[in-house]
Amino acid sequence: MVKLNDWPHLPTGETEEQRARAKKIRCVADIPIVPSPCSHHNPSDEIDEVLQRERKAKEKKRPARKVLLLGPSQSGKSTWLKNFQLLYAPKAFHAEIGAWRAVIHLNLTRAVNFIVDELGTPSTSVVSPTQRLQPEFPNVERLRIRLAPLRQVEISLSKCLSVDRKAMRRPMSVVEELSKSESINHISIRGGAVWKGLTKKASFNSTISGELQQTRSLLEACRDDIIILWSEPGLREHLIERGTPLPDSSVFFLDHAERIARKDYVPTDDDVLRARLETIGVEEHHITMEVGDAKQDWIFYDVEGSRGQRATWASYFDDVHAIVFIVSMSDFDQSDPHEPQVNRFVDSITLWRSVCQNKLISNIPMLLFLNKVDLLHTKLENGTYFADYVQDFSQANDAKSVTRYFKKLFMATHEKYSRKERSLHVHITCAIDTKSMSLVLKQVKDVITLAKLKNIDML
Repeated sequence: MVKLNDWPHLPTGETEEQRARAKKIRCVADIPIVPSPCSHHNPSDEIDEVLQRERKAKEKKRPARKVLLLGPSQSGKSTWLKNFQLLYAPKAFHAEIGAWRAVIHLNLTRAVNFIVDELGTPSTSVVSPTQRLQPEFPNVERLRIRLAPLRQVEISLSKCLSVDRKAMRRPMSVVEELSKSESINHISIRGGAVWKGLTKKASFNSTISGELQQTRSLLEACRDDIIILWSEPGLREHLIERGTPLPDSSVFFLDHAERIARKDYVPTDDDVLRARLETIGVEEHHITMEVGDAKQDWIFYDVEGSRGQRATWASYFDDVHAIVFIVSMSDFDQSDPHEPQVNRFVDSITLWRSVCQNKLISNIPMLLFLNKVDLLHTKLENGTYFADYVQDFSQANDAKSVTRYFKKLFMATHEKYSRKERSLHVHITCAIDTKSMSLVLKQVKDVITLAKLKNIDML
């Protein structure tokens, strides 16, 4: 008869140490632990282990947070997305630096070629129609010859970044003609996730690797002449007078040509944020959080903002947790790049109204970004009058007053045309200012996370 104080009885040949080791092995193998009637058993330990396994299983199956990025062309959606990745997935962001270098080189090269072409085209004010160069830039003819290799650099980079085998096989004349047809306002390539594998592809594809190495060498050889061209007195004013001012990103890269055109150039975070890419169609971006809510997946649908593509937006309205709508406040004096007769300010408010009144997204939280406040301030400071383009504006011609007007107008439109009462979060931003954007994006992340939780509760 076993006495009470002898319990538990250890079977012959089995020690406490052996039993603990067996328990550990079962835990590692994820085998349910069945307590032996002849062993010490702590119900609390078993419950903790079960809860831990369930929590890990839920984390693996945790659904991604889905966000729809909407707004007119060139409003800053891609820059907004790059800021989000830089803040919450910095390792993945910096892993793509090699591919961004090629994009930045293409941006710089197209800007230089555009300037050379503009200076070689007589304006309407020139008396002689046969005059090729403006007399105030006597050095341009020499620079044109010395910078001629950049034509080949632009073509090579365009082909490599397209990741299009058919484009790689096109006759040079065809590719060159396609390159010439793009304006300086579209110094970009087609966006998407495929081109970001360029660095990896280059290591396995000797053709791409060789072309990229050659473009870097040619760009470095032309570096001094690029600097001389950009330092020509009166050049920037001349382009403005002709109605062909350079985009802010082009000005930035030209200002930093001495650094960017070096063969050993490595892009900075600021360089990548300013690199121009044109979204074609709908791009799906998957970002896995590396900081904060680690391992949580986010999916961003970056939708092309051109007027001809907006009919396709509705198919992406379903099953998203929030909509981020981005407007460029500095484009009030510009026309739509695809439809010159349409003012971009009018187009922005018209598009915002249609999104607000869409019944498919009546329950989805909206986050409105009134972007490019820095460029708005510069434009107004340089003497452009907002009231010349927006007739009902009668306030002071400064960034504070214009920004207040934008915010009031867009909020009133949302209140009037939204089918149901819902939350609207408005932010005034400069997308290339990483410090201020980090603060804004943290708020955005919290709003979207809360919206997602509410959606789950409603199911």
